[in-house]
Amino acid sequence: MRPAIEVADIFRRCGPQYRQTHAEGLSRAQRRVMSAIELCRTAALGAHLEQCNTCSHQRITYNSCRHRACPKCQSLARAQWLERRRAELLSSVEYFHVVFTLPESIAALALQNKKTLYDLLFRASAETLRTIAADPKHLGAEIGFITILHTWGQNLLHHPHVHCVVPGGGIAPDGERWIACRPGFFLPVRVLSRLFRRLFLGQLRRAFDAGALRFHGQLEPLRDPRAFAAWLAPAAHADWVVYAKPPFGGAEHVLDYLGRYTHRVAISNNRLLAFDERTVQFRWKDYRHEARQRTMTLTAHEFIRRFLLHVLPEGFRHIRSYGWMANCHRSDRLATCRQLLGVEAPAAASAEPSEDYRDRYQRLTGKSLRDCPVCGTGHMLRIESMPGSLPRAPPASVHAH
Repeated sequence: MRPAIEVADIFRRCGPQYRQTHAEGLSRAQRRVMSAIELCRTAALGAHLEQCNTCSHQRITYNSCRHRACPKCQSLARAQWLERRRAELLSSVEYFHVVFTLPESIAALALQNKKTLYDLLFRASAETLRTIAADPKHLGAEIGFITILHTWGQNLLHHPHVHCVVPGGGIAPDGERWIACRPGFFLPVRVLSRLFRRLFLGQLRRAFDAGALRFHGQLEPLRDPRAFAAWLAPAAHADWVVYAKPPFGGAEHVLDYLGRYTHRVAISNNRLLAFDERTVQFRWKDYRHEARQRTMTLTAHEFIRRFLLHVLPEGFRHIRSYGWMANCHRSDRLATCRQLLGVEAPAAASAEPSEDYRDRYQRLTGKSLRDCPVCGTGHMLRIESMPGSLPRAPPASVHAH
């Protein structure tokens, strides 16, 4: 059932004026996101006519925009990605969840240098995990893991952090045995935090020296090397937040988690409560006060501004894999892990040759897109296609990694 209020409603009603008011500050990627959300499931992108094979009820179904930033276009992409990850689970291994967060001062610079600093966040967090895990004082093994970038908090403000899902163990240096971590404990958070801080700041200084950073507005004085060094100095002594959550209950719980976190956008439609053309009200969890449920009201323009803060650079991969889960040798290294653990690979679900996106969606999610909304027993069959006035985006490939 369609939510009473959607992000698309806000963009369609207030987007045109927002473009005029903020014409100079919008990037090409942000403009494309706005257009995609506004046009999603409208006649502009085309449609098809469906008819029930039992009661002959007809309906027009409009095409989706397929954009990864659209709250309505991620269900199938998420289900397909999870199907691939299910085949990679190690059923006998405990899984852990580690979060690396950028300090608020660094986050302000990241907002002006998204690609550069988000890449640094990925690299520094991955190198931190791999280095500490390889140290014989801690685990002494090669690990593999998935890292997911999120740039938002529940209030939609900029809060860049990465979620890492890590099996609790790895391959011994000689490749002949599996080394498991202690039950319920993966790696020491304080050690991770200090190395993460050192690695990230070192890479950030090298990016500055290479002229790879941009400075605008209040940060423009940081172009001066001495000003930049003075601005960066407090971060080198602050505690950087690295949070290790309790281990997952099992391999399937990992998939439940990934299903909630991988293909998310800044806010889902079901969190929206009210929209009166001028203001938007939505639910949010206040994690600073025991995750209490609260409501927040923003002007429509402020809501759009906060939503657009989280538009990633075009082509940017927000899900990455490292160690023995890296794409280049994942299959071979997973086979080695299973051999060392003495476990079998999960059985993969097979697709029918004639399977289309609706069949695939039902197989992966258990939810049907074909059921007739009138009689409930028949299936809706496509009987006519209606081209739109604008081309649709191709399915995004950045989610597949």
